[in-house]
Amino acid sequence: MSHAPWILRKATPADVPAIFSLILALAEYEKLSHTVTGTPESLEQHLFGSRPYADAIVAEVEDNVVGFALFFYNYSTFLTLPGIYLEDLFVLPEYRGKGIGKELLRFLARLAVDGGFGRLEWSVLDWNEPAIGFYRKIGADILPDWRICRVTGAGLSSLAEANF
Repeated sequence: MSHAPWILRKATPADVPAIFSLILALAEYEKLSHTVTGTPESLEQHLFGSRPYADAIVAEVEDNVVGFALFFYNYSTFLTLPGIYLEDLFVLPEYRGKGIGKELLRFLARLAVDGGFGRLEWSVLDWNEPAIGFYRKIGADILPDWRICRVTGAGLSSLAEANF
């Protein structure tokens, strides 16, 4: 039995406002607030609608959501196994250093192991040395040879209509 001052649990629709607030705090921390165009309504639809695209777990202290992990399932063709992609992990600054982030990652690792998945992966900004150090400490490899490719907005529309 855990005596931790927090609980981890699967997110519910009632958690959407708190999760969205944490997403805004994460964007501010990453200096990316200007890129947030989503809404709590859209988040709720994509987490709990008729076709969910992602899942989330929350860390709760005294009935307050203080952290979250939002993830989705992916697939490795080389392993021919499913995996978990952690899109975002965030714990409010005043709750860091207490083990909540480690427990969120352990929760996802257990989900992957129990499901027979091949991997758990995520990205980290190259300037975020505290996170990089934390991830290395828990055993994650930081892959030096991979770069994220992304197409959004007008570029995505243009690609969709491209006639090569």
